[in-house]
This record gives sequence, structure tokens and C-alpha cells, in this order.
Amino acid sequence: MSDAKQVMDLRKMTGAGVMDAKKALTEANGDIEKAVSLLKERGAIKASKREGRETSEGVVVSYIHHTKKLGSLVEIQCETDFVARNEEFQTLANDIAMQVAAIDPLYLSPDQIPTNEFEKQREIFKAEMKDENKPDEMKEKIIEGKLQKWYKDVCLLQQPFFKDEDMSIEQMIQQFIAKTGENVTVARFTRYSM
Repeated sequence: MSDAKQVMDLRKMTGAGVMDAKKALTEANGDIEKAVSLLKERGAIKASKREGRETSEGVVVSYIHHTKKLGSLVEIQCETDFVARNEEFQTLANDIAMQVAAIDPLYLSPDQIPTNEFEKQREIFKAEMKDENKPDEMKEKIIEGKLQKWYKDVCLLQQPFFKDEDMSIEQMIQQFIAKTGENVTVARFTRYSM
């Protein structure tokens, strides 16, 4: 069972509704961490259901570092103007713009990496494994692991969020989608530095 304080704490941590928080706590037998995990899973499911919906509203946000030598522009899209004007959406957009300026991603997601660039990186990892005395299938798994790590370095959506490294940018967006019930996408971004 869950008490009101636990429900409120869980809501603060996840942004879930009262009934969702209460239900997750009940299913988790009062274990907050397990309830958070349940809510994250459900949020990802809700977000995936909204993935195909058109995003024709949104904002273009800029971030300029205090040194005035580094900045970024990011276009974040959503379904309605109502959400685009929402303070939480603005905060999400600003956080993503800061992420772009701070971490300098090259691509939005792995599917946007040009084939020749992907193959070049794969060959580099293959060459690193050449002298390893391991079975070929193990080498392939290691190469795949290295590619996954590389995606986190070069793809915005795969990168750990600089304010909370336990969450990727994609997970942060999915949480927002689950909370608002509206599809959100990063359309494009650019980074400037002197």
C-alpha cells in the first residue's frame, strides 16, 4: 500500500499523475525505486504510441555561453502551440540547446550517421580487435559495444544528459511525452564556437 507522502514524493521525482503514482506504488509494494522503474517503462510505452503523430508546432531556442564564444540553435517540435508555450517545454528546449553547446553532438541519432562514416568507424574498431585472441563472434559483440559507446559520443539523442547522466536525451524527451501526452521531436540543431 502507499501513503500520501510516498505518492507526492513519487510525483515530484517522475512528474506522473496522482493515480499513476499511486498505482505504481501499490504494484511495487511501496518500494519507491521499483515504482520509478515501473513509471519509466510505462512512460516509454506511452511515448512510443505517440511517435508517429505530426509535430508542426514548436520553438527555435538559442543558447549562448557566458564567454560569448560558444552557442547553439535547436529546433524542437511538438503537436500544439499550447505545449510549445508551456514553461516545461521551454525548459526542455533550453536544456537540449545547452547540451548541444556543451557536448557537441555531430548527429541527431544513429540512423542519421552517413554510411561511409559508420563503416569507417566500424573498420577502426575492427582493426583494434585484429590482434585480440578471441573468437570472431566475441569480437563482433565487442565491436557492437564500441559502436554503442560511440553513438553516445556523437548522437544527441543517445548522449547522457549533462545535468543527469543516468538519463539520455531521448529518455528525457520520452518522459516529457509521457507527461504531456504529446509527441515531441528534435528537428535540427547546430553549434557555433570560436
